[in-house]
Amino acid sequence: MKVWIDQDLCTGDGLCEEIAPDVFFGMDDGLFYVKETASNYGTEKLFDGTSNPAGAEGLARFPDSSLESVIEAAEECPGECIFIDVGE
Repeated sequence: MKVWIDQDLCTGDGLCEEIAPDVFFGMDDGLFYVKETASNYGTEKLFDGTSNPAGAEGLARFPDSSLESVIEAAEECPGECIFIDVGE
């Protein structure tokens, strides 16, 4: 499964990072982005628009064990900007 954030809708509240810090992270621009952690995939990969694409083109993989927290982050997000891709 994969997840991405639409930065145009992101309000910068940071609830996503509080709920699932292994999937979401904030940057100096006040917005939040997705990542793949080294503990899950061997190397850390940031989908920040610099190192890797952000937005709809920056889909980060996350392990099945994180599904509940990623769904909770999407449900709690005030900007409704978190999108989960359950396709393979």
